[in-house]
Amino acid sequence: MPTCQNCHYEWTWSETFRKSFTLDSAMTCPHCGNKQYITKKSRKRSSLTTFIAPLILLLHIIFSFSPVVTIGLLISACIIIFISYPFIIQLSNEKEPLW
Repeated sequence: MPTCQNCHYEWTWSETFRKSFTLDSAMTCPHCGNKQYITKKSRKRSSLTTFIAPLILLLHIIFSFSPVVTIGLLISACIIIFISYPFIIQLSNEKEPLW
């Protein structure tokens, strides 16, 4: 779980999950109110999840899975990604450039 770099408050899963759906790049700490930013490493790690759906579709083509199995795999992958996303997040006091 992410930890605030200012007050060392460990965010709960639900706080992290709710805050991750905002359009603002900063996430405000629910305990001290300071702005926290997702680290460069966490952004790179979470961006790898975008390759899961095309990978499943590629496996569908290669192994000729039935559409029901493919849809089940896609739904399962989405659920796993949503549940595990708060565990991937790490926070920093300053916004780091991606490059």
